[in-house]
Amino acid sequence: MNQHLKQLIDLSKVDKEVDAFEPQIDEANYKYEAALAKKKSVDSDIENLTKEIKDEEVKKHKNELHLKELSQKLEDNSRKSSEIKTEREMKSLQLEEEITKEQVTFANEEIHRLEKIIEAKKEQVSAAKTSLQEIDSNLEKVKLEVDKKLEIINKDRQEVFGAKERLLGTMNPKGLAFYQKIRRWAKNSTVVPVEEQACMGCHMIINDKIYADVIKAEEITTCPHCGRILYMEINKD
Repeated sequence: MNQHLKQLIDLSKVDKEVDAFEPQIDEANYKYEAALAKKKSVDSDIENLTKEIKDEEVKKHKNELHLKELSQKLEDNSRKSSEIKTEREMKSLQLEEEITKEQVTFANEEIHRLEKIIEAKKEQVSAAKTSLQEIDSNLEKVKLEVDKKLEIINKDRQEVFGAKERLLGTMNPKGLAFYQKIRRWAKNSTVVPVEEQACMGCHMIINDKIYADVIKAEEITTCPHCGRILYMEINKD
């Protein structure tokens, strides 16, 4: 087999190994990123609930102030009743008092409703904080696992990078430039085998002459259909 062709075949295999590390890294990081996303979600829930509690407490405070005003109004009306001189004034005061009492009832009910909402949201915050503690604890474990896995992956990757650098140091610059030009679009199918007289890159049948050239492997042969570099796998059986 042509030495330059063998080098290109070896380089394509090394490049496949290099590219195979990316999904491994992504997979390792995914578990940590998922746990981190869950933590951010719970943090956001706590922040939103805390804001909602403050909003409800403001509403409650306004109702308490209004209730205080209404109570003062009822006291004032009680004092006014001793000063009433006509029946018309009496009826007007009674009507005003009835309306005020209705407003007092509504204010009390609203305060009670808001207290229940505030209490429920505080319980949600408490539960979320407990969950957050568990997530934080788990996050540390996941981070250690991921870092350990990434350390192994990076060690293996450095070995493959080293093998690639050594291989590149022995290659013909012109042949390497040709390979890299094809690889820009063909990626990990830059160098492909021929099976049953078909290019395994585009799966098109090649003619007899080119097929014979691939079998001889004396020169670098490309597919006439797609331009990928072709070779014949050696049967080791």
